Amino acid sequence: MNEKPVIVVVGPGAMGEAIIAGLLREKLTDADKLLAAGPIVERGEELQKRYGIQPYYDNVSAVKQADVVILSIKPQNLDSVMTEIGSHVPAHALVLSIVAGATIEMITQGLEHECVVRAMPNTPAQIGQGIAAWTASPQVSKAQREQARSILQALGEELYMKEERYLDMATALSGSGPAYAFLFMESMIDAGVHMGFQRRDAEKLVIQTLRGSVEYYASKNAHPATLRNEVTSPAGTSAEAIYYLEKAGFRTAISRAIWAAFKRSRSLGAGKKSQPPADKD
Repeated sequence: MNEKPVIVVVGPGAMGEAIIAGLLREKLTDADKLLAAGPIVERGEELQKRYGIQPYYDNVSAVKQADVVILSIKPQNLDSVMTEIGSHVPAHALVLSIVAGATIEMITQGLEHECVVRAMPNTPAQIGQGIAAWTASPQVSKAQREQARSILQALGEELYMKEERYLDMATALSGSGPAYAFLFMESMIDAGVHMGFQRRDAEKLVIQTLRGSVEYYASKNAHPATLRNEVTSPAGTSAEAIYYLEKAGFRTAISRAIWAAFKRSRSLGAGKKSQPPADKD
């Protein structure tokens, strides 16, 4: 029987916890071989109590033991963390980064380590319903790729990309995608309240409408426009609503927002700091 790997999650925040929960749920390692490395004692104790994993408050002590190092930290903390652990990642270890905008080249140079997988999951991973786009450096072995695939499948679905340039696109489309969905939900719920619904009733109507629509779409082999036309009767209520959405530039706004997120992901990869958005084409 193959011995299960020691997996170190550096940065046990919300996504870090989602990874921990998924790894244990899918039995990809044992709790005593799952190390959560971060500076906040209360957080480490919380995760230890919840999952039985091993908290570490010194990144170096944890990473030295790793077969897999998962970087689940904020982009602004990446440089300091890589400086701290760079010379301590074992030569055989796989590094899996979910840091937004951080390229394989950045991770490779920062850690002086060549076996790097870059992935972009999203927040539904916290309930095992996420999707992660990912790619790997040429030095990642076939066995390590399968290991990375298994880790990402523990969070939901995964999609391998042969070219890294697609990761910035995925960051904008699916990584940030839940934010767009939640804003749309919020807008629909607020409209329901404005019309006179109790908020809890508006929430229930909107949640199930969107859940059912997604499942219905997934069950059909049809373009979204075809399904939209099914509920858009001539001169009906849906037609009236869509007219106003189109008049307000709904499609253009969504497209421009995703393009802006894509450009921001690329600028993070170039090491540029955040700037106020400019109202330009």
